[in-house]
Amino acid sequence: MGLGLFIIMIAVGAILTFATDWEIQGVDLDLVGLILMAVGLLGTAVYTSVLRRRRMVVPPVAPTVTDDDRGRL
Repeated sequence: MGLGLFIIMIAVGAILTFATDWEIQGVDLDLVGLILMAVGLLGTAVYTSVLRRRRMVVPPVAPTVTDDDRGRL
């Protein structure tokens, strides 16, 4: 599941909650929309924190020069 899926979940949840007036017997679409938005926001936060941790760049270590290495060319 990528970041795009979480953004789509937020958008679909917002549409169900705020832009529709459909009524389905036994299903509260406003609640379903709120749940989708909450899961989308939580997923986005987790995904970006994992992605940030995965992209940490460790600076390269400078090679150490010893006396033995200087004499050889």
